[in-house]
Amino acid sequence: MNFWQTLKKPILVLAPMADVTDPAFRRIIAKYGKPDVTWTEFVSADGLFLGGYDALIKDLAFAEEERPIVAQFFTSHPDMMRKASELARTLGFDGIDINMGCPDKSIEKQGAGAALIKNPKLAREIIRAAKEGAGDLPVSVKTRIGFNKNELETWLPELLAEEPAVITVHARTRKEMSLVPARWEHVKRAVEIRNSMGSKTLIFGNGDVTDITDAQNKVMETGCDGVMLGRAIFGNPWLFSNPQHIPSIDEKLQVMVEHTKLFETLLPHKNFSIMKKHYKAYVNGFDGAKELRMKLMETNNAREVGSIVLDFLKNNSIKSGS
Repeated sequence: MNFWQTLKKPILVLAPMADVTDPAFRRIIAKYGKPDVTWTEFVSADGLFLGGYDALIKDLAFAEEERPIVAQFFTSHPDMMRKASELARTLGFDGIDINMGCPDKSIEKQGAGAALIKNPKLAREIIRAAKEGAGDLPVSVKTRIGFNKNELETWLPELLAEEPAVITVHARTRKEMSLVPARWEHVKRAVEIRNSMGSKTLIFGNGDVTDITDAQNKVMETGCDGVMLGRAIFGNPWLFSNPQHIPSIDEKLQVMVEHTKLFETLLPHKNFSIMKKHYKAYVNGFDGAKELRMKLMETNNAREVGSIVLDFLKNNSIKSGS
């Protein structure tokens, strides 16, 4: 079933981000500020079947409270995408997404990610293969407006011709990476192209969205069906909940500890330094934040993190006279 058609617009979703939206962080987000739809981190379809990477299967683990959840894959081989989509269906995912926008050079060398913008014929073959493997699950695409320049007028119709359920348009070229402001007028143009073709594909915008209010404003300005938020989630699992909610220092630090424990439990195969990337976002904007961050960066496990945070909160309580 195409669950996308059952969602109320505008649809606000969480972006797939490598070493960020892993099972631990997604579990925290589902608890404190659930988006309309969640994506996994992107996973190599080739790695799943050619590399024997058992860890990749662990990265695809999800909890029922995360639904609806979409598995994102990258590859330049249609047969690998077909097999990955079959696997996602077997694992119980609600949808499959194809990454056609990642600017990482190692992925481009494989002909995957943003490199597919330069090969529309192959891109379309990969979408068709994903649909074959997905069965009745909806297939979507995340991409950019072009490779070295804006190619939306030619690139988007190629994708729309394959009738994916959703196309998420990151409003920058691959060359621009995230070095320039996202240009949402291109999202508006994407909607116009979709409408002119009489397509039923949903168009989402992505890039530089600061919060839910900003997302809603961008929907009004562009007419898109939804917005994908990415970097705004850092240190803020409450992003998709009440926009007026401002967590206290105590609340942020306690959730950070909870997040760390989940990381240690769910992802024992991953380096603890990946978890530390979140600490800069959780621990900032208050007295003593820098010193606390420095201590947290020296930790090696959740127990040490919990102890340091507990000491900080006790001392902070004494200093504040409470």
